[in-house]
Amino acid sequence: MYIEVMKSKIHKVSVTDANLQYVGSITIDEALMDAANLIENEKVQVVNVNNGERLETYVIKGERDSGVICLNGPAARKCCPGDVVIIISYAMMDFEEAKSFKPSVIFPETATNKLI
Repeated sequence: MYIEVMKSKIHKVSVTDANLQYVGSITIDEALMDAANLIENEKVQVVNVNNGERLETYVIKGERDSGVICLNGPAARKCCPGDVVIIISYAMMDFEEAKSFKPSVIFPETATNKLI
């Protein structure tokens, strides 16, 4: 049996931009992506702490150490610059493997989106 478990989480970062005219996705600082074990085009869930909105999209690599967290396309209507979000990815794995799996979870400085 396979189950879906949390693979990666960026806990509480601030949205720096919302670009309605972009095709879609979320742009994330490459340093945060590496620390959280996320890759470009990976599906993520974005949970907005300010308004309770939840959405699914995919990751676009942002400039390293820029602190960028930008919601693009229709997702831009779900978050405003300054909102705090949690970004989560999931993976399918065997039930027994999942029991010992350790996800990558990071807690950046929310005000700057920089790793502490």
